[in-house]
Amino acid sequence: MDGGNKTSVTKFLLVGFQHLKNFRIFVFIILLVIYIMIIAGNILIITLVSINKKLFSPMYFMLKHLSISDILLATNIIPNSLYAIMANESFMGTGNCISQLYIFGASSITECCLLTVMSYDRYIAICKPLHYINIMDSNVCLHLVLWSWILGFVLSIPLGLLVSQMQFCGSNVIDHFFCDLVPILELSCSDTFILEIITSLVALHIGVFQIAFIIVTYIYITIAILNISSITGRNKAFSTCSAHLTVVCTYYGTLITTYIVPSQGQSRNVRKIISLLYTVWTPLFNPIIYSFRSQEIREFFKKFVYMNTSSKTNIKCL
Repeated sequence: MDGGNKTSVTKFLLVGFQHLKNFRIFVFIILLVIYIMIIAGNILIITLVSINKKLFSPMYFMLKHLSISDILLATNIIPNSLYAIMANESFMGTGNCISQLYIFGASSITECCLLTVMSYDRYIAICKPLHYINIMDSNVCLHLVLWSWILGFVLSIPLGLLVSQMQFCGSNVIDHFFCDLVPILELSCSDTFILEIITSLVALHIGVFQIAFIIVTYIYITIAILNISSITGRNKAFSTCSAHLTVVCTYYGTLITTYIVPSQGQSRNVRKIISLLYTVWTPLFNPIIYSFRSQEIREFFKKFVYMNTSSKTNIKCL
């Protein structure tokens, strides 16, 4: 392009879901309710794990940080999406857009890393139960979680820096409900080769190596469970990792569908819906799955509700 025909872009127009028309208020209410449920459900998980001594274990410590990551992911995207639905569009400065992209990448990578270390925790618990306490001590658990957060925010830095140095010319319309990488690159008139290489390397680390690690750990877990003689023992062993396995399948399923499966033949609205599942459904799904699958959380939640109900009844009697 000729430099004289370039127009510097200082803000982007997120069109979101422009074709909602009469369904706009309905979709807004549904998404708002989902966001409230995401915040409430994940805060509940964080609270229960923090105050219940029976939940002071590596698995639940990692689960607490997974809930923090879910809150960060949802809060980074949903509030602005709600505004875009009601206003039918949303303007966002380039700096804010890049910040949203960076936080989105950081929270997504952190969640992938947390799911990976949780699979390692389940592998040690099932395959090496006698050594579990010594291997997964508090220091090891803390370092695994800490490195998950560090990798998430560090690996996203080159992405944020390279996007911030890109030039945007011509159209400033992003046909999406948040600042995702692909629609931003479509608006750039800069050379994106280095950015695409770095993104591919990060995706290779997150999308291939970590998925492969999880698959291998669950192969060993499955073999160990099948070697248990009693059916009761098998069911108990499987129940300890069923919640994590369900969350992994849901999270990586939507992630692969969104960013790895070729987009040819898919309309933009279909891609938006898939991205909506990834950014909204997963943070909502995680606390629900762990609440239903974890017997310790179910029992403590029942006691917590019963204690609050009893205290209110006693206050009324007084």
